[in-house]
Amino acid sequence: MKAKVHVMLKNGVLDPQGEAVRHALGALGFDGVEGVRQGKVIELDLSETDPAKAESQVREMCEKLLANTVIESYSVELT
Repeated sequence: MKAKVHVMLKNGVLDPQGEAVRHALGALGFDGVEGVRQGKVIELDLSETDPAKAESQVREMCEKLLANTVIESYSVELT
């Protein structure tokens, strides 16, 4: 089973990387971009075959390591 974890900064948390990308896009002539939020995607190959157990394990991974839950939110997608 595969899992994708999408990690993003929470709303209200400054995103300097996103702002740098927005500025660079403007410098390249893409003037219509008013905001950019940058995040990360983590892909995991899991041996677990039970979807409920797999999601539980991945959420625990996020809480302990993959996301800084103070400033980041995450979502889990199983395939």
